[in-house]
Amino acid sequence: MSMSVLLVGCGNMGGAMLEGWIDQKIKPNSIVVIDPSSANLEKARALGCRGFSSPLLIEEGYVPDAIVFAVKPQVIADVMDHYRSYTDKGAFVISIAAGTRIEKFEQQLGDHVPIIRTMPNTPAAIRQGMMVSCANGLVSEEQKKLCDLLMEAIGTTAWVDMEEDIDRVTGLSGSGPAYVFYMIEAMTQAGIAAGLSEELSTLLAKTTVAGAGQLAISSPKAASTLRENVTSPGGTTAAGLSVLMAKDGLKPLMEKTVAAAVQRSKELG
Repeated sequence: MSMSVLLVGCGNMGGAMLEGWIDQKIKPNSIVVIDPSSANLEKARALGCRGFSSPLLIEEGYVPDAIVFAVKPQVIADVMDHYRSYTDKGAFVISIAAGTRIEKFEQQLGDHVPIIRTMPNTPAAIRQGMMVSCANGLVSEEQKKLCDLLMEAIGTTAWVDMEEDIDRVTGLSGSGPAYVFYMIEAMTQAGIAAGLSEELSTLLAKTTVAGAGQLAISSPKAASTLRENVTSPGGTTAAGLSVLMAKDGLKPLMEKTVAAAVQRSKELG
């Protein structure tokens, strides 16, 4: 599938997407990158893309199929006006700016513009991300396919119909990597408290979480079944789970954790 892409922002997430697109055989010369950082532009140019520090430097007559905004949410309102000339000529928008609602793009770019809002997470940096998208009513099926093509280059994709679900997605998968990293920290400290060295505890915690996650992805079985399969009655795993699965254990704590993140996402929006 051929398409021309204007990538606005080539930092950590934008750079990960760019590398993924090129690996997925999107032609580098069909990608234009805008970024004020000379280092980021250098990386983009080294991959074969055209890079500019400002959209004002792009040649007259250029119109991309898609504009992908990969800038921080604090600056998105300041930069999007510079791209209205492209959306007026038919370009559609994909935004990964957390907390910036579709309505904000419609206000600044026009209510005639097809807009997709996508919530990624940080494992996209190693192409193991989870990207959930929501579209306004003007986005065509072809444009959704183009969005999937771009997002599948850095992980797994899904769609929601209601934009308010993006807040829920943010609380679960958007913020979720931090929960897992904290679990690794906690498991490491628990290993040290049990008498293991810090080095070994860290290795055990990281590889156990990574291996269990990969097994959960690879297996057709539900997570509850996988848990049951490694839990012998009266054994060590059952003893540990009796704490995690207590009334005040992990489940209610995780529900409160996700709910707090969802509420904050709503407030930021």
